[in-house]
Amino acid sequence: MNLKRLAEWMYLLLIYGFLYLPILVLIVYSFNDSKYSLEWRGLTWQWYQNLLDDPDLLQTALNSALIATLSATVATAIGAMAAVAIHRYAFFGKPLLNALLFVLMMTPDIVMGIALLILFASLSLPLGFWTLLLAHITFNIPFVVVTVLSRISGFDPHLIEAARDLGATEFQTFRQVILPLLAPAVVAGWLLSFTLSMDDVMVSFFVTGPSFEILPLKIYSMVRLGVTPEINALCTIMLGVTLSMILIAQSLLRKK
Repeated sequence: MNLKRLAEWMYLLLIYGFLYLPILVLIVYSFNDSKYSLEWRGLTWQWYQNLLDDPDLLQTALNSALIATLSATVATAIGAMAAVAIHRYAFFGKPLLNALLFVLMMTPDIVMGIALLILFASLSLPLGFWTLLLAHITFNIPFVVVTVLSRISGFDPHLIEAARDLGATEFQTFRQVILPLLAPAVVAGWLLSFTLSMDDVMVSFFVTGPSFEILPLKIYSMVRLGVTPEINALCTIMLGVTLSMILIAQSLLRKK
């Protein structure tokens, strides 16, 4: 191996070490048999067992799963239909709609959170389950639209023309031709939306109330008292769920 090749490998190792070494340390110390010390004292499953024995934490996890499932489902339904409409039809304001979708994706979370809080306050909506659900649907829709559009842009337009020539209505064309071809992107959009919803902290902080708590905010409140192995274990579980969703989404979008 020449010096240039060695330098390239060292550069890659430094980059990946900087990005992933803290995550690896978090995972390893979730098995540390010491509650507050950073000194390694052996392996234990105790912190994972403590999570399973905490009814409040389990309820919070169920709240997060409920919000993520509902918001991903609604956002996927709206986003998929919006992507089909943007691709197939010409209508007034189409370029503006495309631009607004990307603006919404690039908007800082704190700006979106404050904007949604002002909106809900002006509508006199009490902060809680419904405001949190609406907020998560809002920031998930653009990601679904972009995911589905990337798939539909590679369609053979002759398939839709053939369906029309055979007498299919618009609904039949969508249900029997377009939707089956879009299925991998739709599922990937759902998984991506679920992941974004499960991991969101900033927007959720502004739009939820004391009556409905979700897991990211629970972790945020726990960290204020110090990072314990229980927090490491909880973050490790969330990381595993998130990575699984991302890998499944990527495998569905990958071209054969």
